[in-house]
Amino acid sequence: MEILDGKIIKIDRDGATIVVPSPAFDPQRAALRQYDTVQVGFPDGRTISPEQRRKCYAIMGEIAVWAGYSVEEIKLIQKHDFIEKHLQGLQKQLFSLSNCDMTTAREFINYLIDFMVEFGVPTKMPLADMCEDVDRYMYACLTHKKCCVCGGNACVHHVDHVGMGRNRKTIIHEGMLIMPLCWGVGSHHTEVHNIPQEEFDTKYHVHGIPATKEIYKLWGLKYQAE
Repeated sequence: MEILDGKIIKIDRDGATIVVPSPAFDPQRAALRQYDTVQVGFPDGRTISPEQRRKCYAIMGEIAVWAGYSVEEIKLIQKHDFIEKHLQGLQKQLFSLSNCDMTTAREFINYLIDFMVEFGVPTKMPLADMCEDVDRYMYACLTHKKCCVCGGNACVHHVDHVGMGRNRKTIIHEGMLIMPLCWGVGSHHTEVHNIPQEEFDTKYHVHGIPATKEIYKLWGLKYQAE
């Protein structure tokens, strides 16, 4: 594989990209090799921020306590899994928490939070505050039926209220906003019904999302008219 630096000079609306390679590029050699496919990378240009790095180590620290490993051991395990599942080409060689770009750091933080939600890793910190993509976090909580505030077992809270003659089992949920919240006395599901939704969202840095058909199927809610 031949790797060259270059400068993008034009991107058309249809996605066609024109790249001017560095002077080291030899067009005759390229013609002889008859390249028909190439990899084009778009560097972020921004290095991981101190806040992103702090989040990474804080989350890995929580996972380490839960798993019974050191933070460095968890870092090695999680980075390897993330690289294999989410990175391609040169990214696999360049990923380091010391100098990776902000986009890669963002995806790694999201990956770590997805892991915590999926495996029910207990945490002392609000994951909604740590995540870099709240919608993705809300979707992960819905998928694994975990409260988006505390991580406990959840039921569906309808941000678009049901009741008053609207049966949650028979109404069409397509397009309705929902969020997963724990239930019972003193639960977050009880709390949200006692204060304005906007106040609850601001307090916990969460919000309802229009879930997919798969989410409604998972929760046994009617999605479309038959």
